[in-house]
Amino acid sequence: MGSLVWLLQWPVRAVILLIVAWLPLGVEMENFGVALLSAVVIGLLGTLLILPLKALLALPWAIASFGGFISPITWVFNWLITVILFGLAAWLIKGFRLRNGVMSAVLGAIVYAVLSTVILRILGLDVDLTRVSVVFSGLPVG
Repeated sequence: MGSLVWLLQWPVRAVILLIVAWLPLGVEMENFGVALLSAVVIGLLGTLLILPLKALLALPWAIASFGGFISPITWVFNWLITVILFGLAAWLIKGFRLRNGVMSAVLGAIVYAVLSTVILRILGLDVDLTRVSVVFSGLPVG
């Protein structure tokens, strides 16, 4: 079922990207095909780069949050990673543009993350990190 959930998430996330592009945030998406490719790339970048980005930001995070004692700082660092992944995807994909640079990346990433969380939960397609690791390990998802 885990692999099917990922397959079902793909077009939903593409539609969410089109919604984000429709809003006045400075995010531009040429068409649904570009949105499909962008959804895949954002997912792959998140899977491949989340641990290296967290390792890179570990020391500044530990200092700023007093080792995790101040939890809003952790939230800010997680959003920073989301913005980096969103901006990197836009940089890599022709037809996915951030008209206002960093500001479009920040606004687009926040709206994309919030809409994805809400819509995927409503549809019953949300998958947490532990289930993701199980899917990639090839073990059955329970």
